[in-house]
Amino acid sequence: MLVDVKVPVLAESIPDATLLDWKKGPGEAVARDEIILELETDKVVLEVPAPQAGVLSEVLKNTGDIALSEEVLARIDTEAAATATAKGGDGGAQAVPAAQAADEAAGSDTLSPAVQRLVAEHDLDASAITGTGKGGRLIKGDVLAYLDAHKPSPAAPAAKMPATAAKPATPPAPSGARGERRESMSRLRMRIAERLVEAQHTAAILTTFNEVDMQPVMALRKRYKEQFEKTHGVRLGFMSFFAKAAVQALERFPAVNAYIEGNEIVYHDYQDIGVAVGSPRGLVVPVLRNVAQMSFADIEAAIAEFGAKAGDGTLTVEEMSGGTFTISNGGVFGSMLSTPILNPPQSAILGMHKTQERPVVVDGEIVVRPMMYLALSYDHRIVDGREAVLFLVTIKEAIEDPARLLLGV
Repeated sequence: MLVDVKVPVLAESIPDATLLDWKKGPGEAVARDEIILELETDKVVLEVPAPQAGVLSEVLKNTGDIALSEEVLARIDTEAAATATAKGGDGGAQAVPAAQAADEAAGSDTLSPAVQRLVAEHDLDASAITGTGKGGRLIKGDVLAYLDAHKPSPAAPAAKMPATAAKPATPPAPSGARGERRESMSRLRMRIAERLVEAQHTAAILTTFNEVDMQPVMALRKRYKEQFEKTHGVRLGFMSFFAKAAVQALERFPAVNAYIEGNEIVYHDYQDIGVAVGSPRGLVVPVLRNVAQMSFADIEAAIAEFGAKAGDGTLTVEEMSGGTFTISNGGVFGSMLSTPILNPPQSAILGMHKTQERPVVVDGEIVVRPMMYLALSYDHRIVDGREAVLFLVTIKEAIEDPARLLLGV
């Protein structure tokens, strides 16, 4: 029986997908749920598993082709036989059913594209690495940790070979060589470029700045971080404080949590906050849903999971869709100050930056404090300057006096 391999149902905001890579070729045996191809959309790389075990009998799309939602990409023959080596009495090869051959070859776990690349590049045995992902799944961090723990020791100098066996060395590249190359932009990079230009052409973007004394939050974190991690099983970072402060400010200034649609303003009675995360494929913005109802531990756990998925390439379209406000932390890369660009159709984005000790005046005295610059870029068509400044001041006050986050003042 022939079974169709189809493009998964895509979200309304994603019109099509590009076929990125075939993991199996025509005539090869595949196991049920084995990853046989990858699709790249504007937001994520989708892994397409085999719906049934069998032999990949027909491939209808090639690498680089565009495919629509639920379009047929290939067909699997579930009744075909594949040749697999089975040790019999005479040591010869025997033909076994394709489903059995594929199941024996596939193993119990499937690897993400990022993990597959690392394993292949370093010629590793994936079964020898302990997975720490969900359900014991092997993630990129596991492979990197394994590589760090198994670095080869410096090799002894090789014995000199006879002159007759020596091969002429490849001449080094000329000093100051000026090469160049062209690479096709990924779907994600093209989408990022499109949305950033759209934001610049559509919105009236303005940025307001402030600075915040991080000492109170840093002291609170230092005091409770061990107990917090022991109780909740996740580390206490700074993003949860800023997410909660943003919720408080968004409730006070609803225009910052709204967007323009035609001649109307759409207000949200909830706060879904996108957190910008760097990934090997580019910047992605997974979304924390209903942050007002989340605890600090919930926020930190969700952000940690998003970070792992971003590095592993397993974020889903649903996890990156929507959002009413965005927080971007360029400070993790050392940025001191920036003017973040809006994430359409949102009306504002908060930029965090590097915390650095600076002299400031407190109660008439010059003291050294860990200070961070904050930037709020906003759409001036819907957010007035007064609202933007007071919004940022609200976040500043909440971070400098964290008790406000508990008391709602």
